Amino acid sequence: MRAPYTQLYVHLVWATWDRWPWLGPDLRPAVYSAIQAQANGAGADIVAIGGMPDHVHVVTRFPTTISIADLVRRLKGATSHLMTHEVRPGESFRWQGGYGAFTVSRAVLPRVRDYVLNQEQHHGAGSLHAALEATQEP
Repeated sequence: MRAPYTQLYVHLVWATWDRWPWLGPDLRPAVYSAIQAQANGAGADIVAIGGMPDHVHVVTRFPTTISIADLVRRLKGATSHLMTHEVRPGESFRWQGGYGAFTVSRAVLPRVRDYVLNQEQHHGAGSLHAALEATQEP
C-alpha cells in the first residue's frame, strides 16, 4: 500500500502557566530538544522552534496519522515531564491548558519559520504578529 503524500504544516504556540518566565536561555535548548525528539517519534518533521521565557513556537510538518491536538499533547507532555523530572525536579512547572494552531501554506513557510526563529528580535522590536502569538480565543 502506498503512503499518502502530504504537505501539512502547522504553526503551534503555547505558554507557560500564568506566563511565568520559566524558559530562560539556559533551559530552552533542553526543552527544544525534547520537542524535537517527541515530534520525531510522532512522525512529525520540525521546521523551526523558537520562543521566549513564557512561551514556545513550533512550526512542523505533521503526518496524517496524528491530529494536531494529539501532537500538541505529546509535545507539551514530554517537555513538562522533562522539566519536572530532570531539569527542575520538585518544582511545579506546567503549561497553560490552551494553545494556538495555525495552518501554514508552503508558500509562506519561510516567513513563518523566520518569525519563529527570531522571536527575541520580534518581541524586542515590537514587530509581533498578534494572530501568531495567540494561545486562546480573544
